[in-house]
Amino acid sequence: MSEALPPDIATMRDSARILLTDNAEPLPLDELDTLARTLRGHIRLLLPEVASAAWREPKDSIPRYCALACIGEARNKLRLGDGGTPPIRVSVARKLARVLNALCGHYENLAGRHPESSVP
Repeated sequence: MSEALPPDIATMRDSARILLTDNAEPLPLDELDTLARTLRGHIRLLLPEVASAAWREPKDSIPRYCALACIGEARNKLRLGDGGTPPIRVSVARKLARVLNALCGHYENLAGRHPESSVP
């Protein structure tokens, strides 16, 4: 039985950064749609990893509370439609990028706390 590889946080952050940089160039709609699907996929992969690490924290842990709040927010963002107009599609994709970036931060924050887990 093989062990699952840890999430590629660097790639996930690179995907999010495309929409979060101050000087981001507007993407053609087909590229924006592909990026939004990629961001959704990254979020779906990262959610169980962050949740697993968060639940191992003590009940009164601030990192646990913050990570669980972010997980709830990420799940809400995954429920967003793609949007009908180009400005709404960009807005949705940016929201996905921001929540993915936050999940990456929680993953990294909790990683050092649980070296025995799949979190590196």
